[in-house]
Amino acid sequence: MTQNKTSNILNNSFKELSIQVSLSGLSFCILNGASHKIELLETLHFDQKANPEQLISHLEAWFSEEKIATDSLDKVSVVHENELSSFIPKSLFNERNLSDYLKYNVKILENDFISYDELKSYDIYNVYVPFANVNNYIFDKFGDFEYKHASSILVETLINSANKSNQETIYVYVSKSHFEIVVLNQKKLIHYNTFTYQQKEDFIYYLLFTIEQLNLNPEETPTLLLGDITEESDLYKIAYTYIKHLSINNKQLLTNTYSLPKNTNSSNFYILLNSL
Repeated sequence: MTQNKTSNILNNSFKELSIQVSLSGLSFCILNGASHKIELLETLHFDQKANPEQLISHLEAWFSEEKIATDSLDKVSVVHENELSSFIPKSLFNERNLSDYLKYNVKILENDFISYDELKSYDIYNVYVPFANVNNYIFDKFGDFEYKHASSILVETLINSANKSNQETIYVYVSKSHFEIVVLNQKKLIHYNTFTYQQKEDFIYYLLFTIEQLNLNPEETPTLLLGDITEESDLYKIAYTYIKHLSINNKQLLTNTYSLPKNTNSSNFYILLNSL
């Protein structure tokens, strides 16, 4: 490996592979850090929701296509995307009590491995259950690697880009089958939750329910949509019926300026690109 890394440096190349893993699909990004260019960016959507064991066969199938020489990689990172997470203020966090932070909010098993991310600048920890079998597979294949939870990247990116306003702002990150709601005030996390949906009615129900529970006014509270959504989508149209200060904000919230492959919709890779 040392020889490969030396060769990469001499060839003005530093290759980084990032993989976003969820039960609904996988996303892959290959960054050439030396040229500041994204060389590959693609998503594999599953026809049916997978179970954690099936993720390995999907990963093996992708790597078997030889889209990159695995021994040419200088860095590998994994982004775990699931609903098994909870944000904890630093003042309440204790590494010995990880399971306690999750057991009342999400379903965990006795033998689940629990990890956490520290959002150092904001005195927050994100406690979560990663896909342990995916971590084991990546370690066996590449050795040392880094991993984070998708919600850590989402929340940290939003806080970094937010204005220091005295008014709450609602951010809704939309994916194919689920969405996250993040509420910020004064660049501080007020609320985070994730919901699954099938119809637009599910989407607006959970969004309005959250607004009501937080005692916010849907006609006055700024609400920003990002991710897999456009002004032509049914989700946007039904949200606009009830929420007046509504806008879509994707490109402005990307924190890097990497050169992307042609015809790439960067909003579909919002979390993965912001993980780099």
